[in-house]
Order: sequence, then structure tokens, then C-alpha cells
Amino acid sequence: MSAPVSAARSNAFIYATPVVIVAGCLIATIAFGVRATMGVFTAPYTEAHGWGRETYGLAMAIQNLIWGLGQPFVGMVADKFGTRRVVMAGAFVYAAGVVLMAGAATPMTLHLGGGVLMGLGIAMTSFSLIMAAFGRVVAPERRSWAFGLATAASSLGQFIFAPLGQAFIAGYGWHTALLLLASTLALILVLAIPLGAPGGKAGARPGMADLPLPTALRRAFAHGSYLLLVAGFFVCGFQIAFVTVHLPADLIGRGVSPSLAAWAIGVVGLFNVIGSYAAGVYGGTGSRRLGLAFIYFARSAVIVAFLLLPVSAASTILFTAAMGLLWLSTVPLTMGLVTLMFGTQYMATLYGFVFLSHQIGSFIGVWLGGYAYDHYGSYDLVWWLAVALGVFAGIVHLPIRERMARGFAAKPAAA
Repeated sequence: MSAPVSAARSNAFIYATPVVIVAGCLIATIAFGVRATMGVFTAPYTEAHGWGRETYGLAMAIQNLIWGLGQPFVGMVADKFGTRRVVMAGAFVYAAGVVLMAGAATPMTLHLGGGVLMGLGIAMTSFSLIMAAFGRVVAPERRSWAFGLATAASSLGQFIFAPLGQAFIAGYGWHTALLLLASTLALILVLAIPLGAPGGKAGARPGMADLPLPTALRRAFAHGSYLLLVAGFFVCGFQIAFVTVHLPADLIGRGVSPSLAAWAIGVVGLFNVIGSYAAGVYGGTGSRRLGLAFIYFARSAVIVAFLLLPVSAASTILFTAAMGLLWLSTVPLTMGLVTLMFGTQYMATLYGFVFLSHQIGSFIGVWLGGYAYDHYGSYDLVWWLAVALGVFAGIVHLPIRERMARGFAAKPAAA
């Protein structure tokens, strides 16, 4: 067998769709998983430095905001130059942020490393880029399934890495634990190789108009269904971030044991794997807009039940399991609608702007939760606001048109 033929067969294997999917899911697991460990470092990190938790919390808030602000622009670069290059560069930026955080001697250094660099690194390795890469190599009828798989893999990272980070801290101390987590990000450099598959870059696909990016953005933001999708995803970010940050403390205040309150978020992550995958499967044949409306209405109903029923160990597990099923199940359906309306040419960019809305909602949800508790001694105001917003999000998804937006389909050739 000649060397060129052998190399061609090797490349064909590396870029095979199943290999791309496995590699992408592993990247999503690692990238989202390392981020999910930051909560277990709060106490040991701040105690070692003698800083207040507000200092650490600000770094994490900056991280989320940079992630959201960076996602559209990272998407633009990935759409133009391919996902592999962006993800590889992101692994370096991400790891540098974790290492800088480990060696931080001042709050400013912590905010730069754990906030800015980690936030940018997360944006460059996030599941939204992985889904965009999947969308370009997976057949249209299998895209929703692939999007659900990528989202489920991210959730699995949360479930695996949070206890792993705690084990690292217990065994080696917080400083070494951060360095060990940074080293796991090096695996992304190898896993990103299949994401450079031929056809993995942006470009007009059959049946799609070949549009300049400014034109595509202008037409997308003039499309009513896209604006409704952006508005709905704001609510998703608000609800998820508020629950993630404030639920454990609220449960303890309602009489739940600290250990069960800590496990509550883990239960959310575990059931999120099931919910995200199921949403991806459903999105392959069902109505994505109706699926999203159901999820938001169901979240509101679950929260109302949590607020009105007596809180116990059983009700806590049932609530977090139900929220887990509804957690990131919005992601494959939302990405599916973006792809359906605008195609794959600027998929990462256009989803990036939707995700920016999500992160703005996250920032407001976290901040408002703390504000309400400090001023009223209770989270009830924000819980009921989350219920109202869920109903609003369910309603705004109903008029969304599930078809390609005008101006994105290729014009038929003249006879």
C-alpha cells in the first residue's frame, strides 16, 4: 500500500462523522466540567488568601459575562476559519486562566485569570461551537440528535468534574487541584483534531444563499422569530443561573441539610443528561417551538409546586430531578431553530448572539437573587419572577415560524 493511500485512509477515519461526534462530546465534557468545579474552590481559595467571598464571586460573574460577550465574536471566527483552530487556541487560553488563578496574589490577578481568561477560554471551547461543528458534518435529519448529545455531554462534565475537583482538593490541596484541572484541558488539543474535517468550515451549503456576514446579521435581526428566540433564551439564563447559585442556600434556610443541599445541584446535572438527550431526539421529528414552550411552562409549574408544597428531602429530590430534565433541554431545540431558520453558514455566530442574551439573563438572575435576599431576607420575590418569566418565555415561542427565513435560501436558477 502506498504512503499517500495509507495517509488518505487515516485522514478519512479521523474525520469520519462518528469520530467527530465522540471527540466533540469529550471536549464539551472537559470544557464544561472544569468550569463546573469553580464552586468547590470558593471556601478553600478565599480562606487561603484572606479575601471575602464577594471577591471570588465577582471573578465568577466576570467569567460568565465574558463568556457571553465573547461567544458571538468567537462564533464569527469559527465560522470563517473553522472550529478546530478556535478550540485549540481556546484550550491554551482556558488553561492559562486556571494557572493564573492558581498563582494569583491579588484580586486583580484573580479577576484576570479566573474571570477574563477563563471566560474567553470557555467561550472558545463551549458546546455551542461543538454543536456548530456537528451541524456541518451531520445529516440534517440527525442534527437535533447530535445537538442533544453535545449538550448531554456538557452536563455529564458537570456531574463528573465537580466531585473530581473536590477529590483533588482533599488529596492535594486547592493549588495543586487547580493545576491538575488545567492539565486536563491539554486533552482538548488532541480531541480538536477531527473538528478540522473537510467541509467543517462555514460556507454556503446546497440550497442556501451565499451571504456576507453583515447581510446575514442584518437579515437575522430583522426576523421576528429570531428576536423571539433571543428573548426566550434570556429567561433560560435567568432561571438557571439563579437556581445554580442560590438554591443550595435557600434549601438550607428552609430546613434542608447542607449535604442534601449540596447534592441538589448534582441531581440537576445528572437528570440534565437525560433531558438534554431526550430533547435532541424529540427535536429531530417534533416541533421545536412547541417543545421549547412546553419546557418553559413546565419549569414555571415545577417552581410553583416547590414554593407551595412543604420542603422535605423527598420534595427536594423531586424538584431538582424535574428541573434537571428541563435544564439545558432548551439548548438543542434552540440551536435547531437557529439552524432551520438560517442554515449552517453562520450558525455559530447567530447562536452566539442568542447565547449572549442567555448570559445577560444569567448575570441578572444571580445579582437579583442576592439583592432580594439582602433586602427582604427571602428569595421568594425572585422565585415568583422566575415563574412569571417562564410563562412569558412559553408564550413568546408559540408564534415562532419553523421554516427558513426569507433571504437565506438560494434563488432558483433561471430556466
